[in-house]
Amino acid sequence: MINLRNLQLKEMETLIKSMGQPAFRAKQVFSWIYKGVTDFDQMTNVPKVLRDKLAEETYIGRLKMLKVQKSKTDGTRKYLYELEDGNTIESVFMKYKYGNSICVSSQAGCRMGCRFCASTRNGLERDLTAGEILSQLMEAEADTGEKIGHIVIMGTGEPFDNFDNVAAFLRIVNDKNGLNIGMRNITVSTCGLVPMIERFAEEFPQVNLAISLHGTTDEIRGSMMPVNKKYPLDVLIPACKAYTEKTGRRITFEYTMVNGVNDSDADAARLAGLLRGMLCHVNLIPLNKVAESGFDTVSRKRAGEFAEILESKGIPATVRRELGADIDAACGQLRLGN
Repeated sequence: MINLRNLQLKEMETLIKSMGQPAFRAKQVFSWIYKGVTDFDQMTNVPKVLRDKLAEETYIGRLKMLKVQKSKTDGTRKYLYELEDGNTIESVFMKYKYGNSICVSSQAGCRMGCRFCASTRNGLERDLTAGEILSQLMEAEADTGEKIGHIVIMGTGEPFDNFDNVAAFLRIVNDKNGLNIGMRNITVSTCGLVPMIERFAEEFPQVNLAISLHGTTDEIRGSMMPVNKKYPLDVLIPACKAYTEKTGRRITFEYTMVNGVNDSDADAARLAGLLRGMLCHVNLIPLNKVAESGFDTVSRKRAGEFAEILESKGIPATVRRELGADIDAACGQLRLGN
């Protein structure tokens, strides 16, 4: 059985034509799916013969919502979903002045091994399909009754380790016959898989890119992020500069601040040196504590001081607003199951 939420419009056209129907019917089916319809009989402008054929050979996949946690402070909701194979993932709905946003997972688990992050604690189970990534957004819209206009792919998993499915997801949500969410309203975060940064610049120059940096020397970054052994700073930073030159788009560098590890004035000065002349912005994140990591966080005051040093050296920086901390929904706290 084919999950229709996995299909881009061209793939849907191929399927519909294989069922003996004209290609334009694909656009009708596609648009019904992204209006939230999951019952083929509700697709009133689609002929019954095609609806019956679709019901025989395909389905519109959904996620089973196991748990919803609602923040008492800021309207954030954390969802625990069960996939068809029994794996579980989490995603987070957030309210901002500019509209609603969702942080979606791209894998069940993660194999990147970053020491401060809960998502990688149990390793990688498998990649998510485009439809499973998409369904996190659609289930949240159905639950809240509110439209979501912004997407960050920063939940469980490394998006560039599942590039093809993430790419399909981006094309589906951007399709004007689908959810019609602008590419500039989507951000993809990576720990720094350099070949995929180059591919991303080629295929999705309008989508925002965030790079998890977290260290200003190979020793510091490597102690927290195993990926640094394969793609050290002298490889990663030139790739980032090449990305900004090719796309003309600013990179956001995520910098999780860990007490006594990467939060000194010297770290701030080195960070400014690394990024000097690059079209970028630094997002400082006081560590959201994960019990197993053994790391401790810094105060928001210290994060503010670090930001001031960066600003004084010409690097735009902000301290991330903390959302969902009372329900373990903040950055780095999402897990494979719960």
